[in-house]
Amino acid sequence: MNISVIIPVYNEEKTIQKVVRKIIKQEILIHEIIIVDDNSSDDTKNKINEISTEYNIIKSFFKESNEGKGSAIKKGIEMVTGDIVIFQDADLEYNPEDYKKLIAPFKETDAQVVYGTRFLGGKYARLHFFWHFIANKILTLFSNILTNLNMSDMETGYKLFKTGTLKSLNLKEKSFGIEPEITIKLSNKKCIFYEVPISYQGRSYEEGKKIRLRDAFVAVYCLVKYKFFN
Repeated sequence: MNISVIIPVYNEEKTIQKVVRKIIKQEILIHEIIIVDDNSSDDTKNKINEISTEYNIIKSFFKESNEGKGSAIKKGIEMVTGDIVIFQDADLEYNPEDYKKLIAPFKETDAQVVYGTRFLGGKYARLHFFWHFIANKILTLFSNILTNLNMSDMETGYKLFKTGTLKSLNLKEKSFGIEPEITIKLSNKKCIFYEVPISYQGRSYEEGKKIRLRDAFVAVYCLVKYKFFN
């Protein structure tokens, strides 16, 4: 089972190389690491080029304009050649040591989609942002009402897919709205979902966290849009 990791990145000069090295160390077959830079304005591009000379499984793409996480993910999907796709954020909030657990449902069950959940008992979770937690719970509940799934963490950064399943989606969103878009479109296709508990080390805004409360309203819009007007 060949694993493709997509890393959308924007201004993560301090962490991008650390994340890649953590991925490389995992005791699973990493087929390729696809890094899509969303036109970073710091030294991220140079850091990507440096780490790419060390590992021949890295594929990189540098966008000419900053369009958003969704745009970077869509470009990464175009480049995928492995059997299973993992979305990996470029910061250190999500730990690649969870990969082995996350891919288990693909080996042991009929899973087509696996989401890592921060709310079902991972190894550890940094305490952070009560109102973000509430917003996440509301969004997940609304998503569950629309999809009839009993999901616990729709906005998780760890999403895994069989490559054919992911490539079958005609994705439109260029921003963080791609997260709910993917969930709705996969549920519309009656895909088989699993969840796996993961650890989470959330960042503060001072440390570089990018998602904002306004993105919750974008998520609601996308949930409704792709459920009823797709």
